[in-house]
Amino acid sequence: MVIFGISLLVWSADKFTDGAAAIARNFGISPLIVGLTIVAIGSSAPEMVVSLNAALENTPNLAVGNAIGSNIANIGMVLGIVALVTPLKVKSETLKKEIPILFGIMLLTFVLLYDLKITLADGIILLLCLGAYISWLTRAALAAKNKKDLMLEEIIEELPDQMSNLKALIWVVVGLLLLQLSSKILVYGATKIALGFGISEFVIGVTIVAVGTSLPELAASITGALKGEHELAIGNVIGSNIFNLLAVLAIPTLIMDIDIESTVLQIDYSLMIILTVLASIMAYGFNQQEGKISRLEGGFLLLIFISYQIYQLFIVVAGGN
Repeated sequence: MVIFGISLLVWSADKFTDGAAAIARNFGISPLIVGLTIVAIGSSAPEMVVSLNAALENTPNLAVGNAIGSNIANIGMVLGIVALVTPLKVKSETLKKEIPILFGIMLLTFVLLYDLKITLADGIILLLCLGAYISWLTRAALAAKNKKDLMLEEIIEELPDQMSNLKALIWVVVGLLLLQLSSKILVYGATKIALGFGISEFVIGVTIVAVGTSLPELAASITGALKGEHELAIGNVIGSNIFNLLAVLAIPTLIMDIDIESTVLQIDYSLMIILTVLASIMAYGFNQQEGKISRLEGGFLLLIFISYQIYQLFIVVAGGN
C-alpha cells in the first residue's frame, strides 16, 4: 500500500500541476510567475496532502516526520545524487536570495518547536509566512522580467506544455481526487507498518514516507541537471524545503495541536540544519563568481543521508520510539 500510494501520489501531483499551470497561462498569467508559484506549490502537493490526511487519521507525527525527513532527503539524497551525476554550478542571484530566506524560516520554525509543541497559533504564523514568501516570489518574478537570471530562464523552459482549458480542468480534478486517495492509502499503509514494528509514526514519516514524497524532486533535479539546468535543480530543493516547513508542518495544526519528542529537535531537526548549512556553503560561492557542488561534495552529502537512514533502521530494529 505504501509503494502503490507513493507511486500514485507522485503521478497525480504531476498531472494536477500540469493542469493548474496550463489554466493559469491560458488566463494570461506570466509563465515566470506560474513557474515560481503554481508549479512550486504543485511539487510540494504530495507532502501537503499526506500531512492533512495524517492529521485526519490522528497520526500527526507522521506529518512532522514527513516535513523534516523530506528536507533531509532533498539535500542529502537529491542534491547528493544529482551532484554525483553532474557537478552543480550556481550563478543565479535569485537563488542566492532564497538561501537566506530558507535559513530565516528554519530559525523561526525552530523557535516555534522549542516548546516541543506545534499549536494552531504556530501553524497560523507559518501559513502567514508562506503567504509572504509567495508574494515575494511574485514580486521577484515581475521585477526580473527584463533581467537575465539563469534559474528564472530555466523555470520558464521547464513549464509543462500548454493545453486547452477543458483538458487542463480535467487534469486538475483528476489530480486532486487521486492525490487525496493516494495519500490516504499511503498514510494507512505507513501507520500499519509503524504499528507492526512497534515504532512511532514519526520514524516512518522521516524515512519511508519522506523518501517517497521526495522522489519528484529527485527526478526533476536529475533531469534538469543533465540538461545543464543546474540552478533549477538546486532551486527545486530550496523551494520544496521552504514549502515543507511553512505548509506541511502548519496544515496538521488546523486540526489538532501536536506534541513532539525532544530528540526530534536534537537529532532530526539539527541534522536538517547542518545539511542545509553544508549545501549552502557549497552552492553560494562567496568570493567566487559562481558556487559549485562537486561530485566529492555530493558524495559527502549522500553519505550523511545514508548514515542517517541507517541510524533510523537501528531504531526500527530496537523497536524504539
